[in-house]
Amino acid sequence: MFISISPEQTIAAGREAARSSHVGDVFALEGDLGAGKTQFVKGFVAGLGCEVDVTSPTFTLLHEYRGGRWPVYHFDFYRLESPGAALRLGLDDYIYGDGFCIVEWADRFREIIPRSAVWISFTLKGETERVLEGVERG
Repeated sequence: MFISISPEQTIAAGREAARSSHVGDVFALEGDLGAGKTQFVKGFVAGLGCEVDVTSPTFTLLHEYRGGRWPVYHFDFYRLESPGAALRLGLDDYIYGDGFCIVEWADRFREIIPRSAVWISFTLKGETERVLEGVERG
């Protein structure tokens, strides 16, 4: 468990996760709107040396971040209607591709997330306080 008291600390947690990850890792993020999921992804992408503007792919469903040591494929399942819709995006190709996959709102379709995924739960505890829990495999 990690308690963040600012967006900067949540970003730092993402940077740390990037440092200790291996190509092919999948991160499944769950938590309410505004709980810090995208801030974590900002840190993760920066931790790989990619200097881009990271935003939530809520409406585009997928953002690809290249320019760092490895690509990051950032999915958002919030607006998807079914697991089939996620699979039609080519989720499997990205999961088994050449980089990292990070899925926001992954809990909407747990059945299509690999068993080896690192699940991280984000909980709002105050105006700026967030609790990040999980960081487990399988």
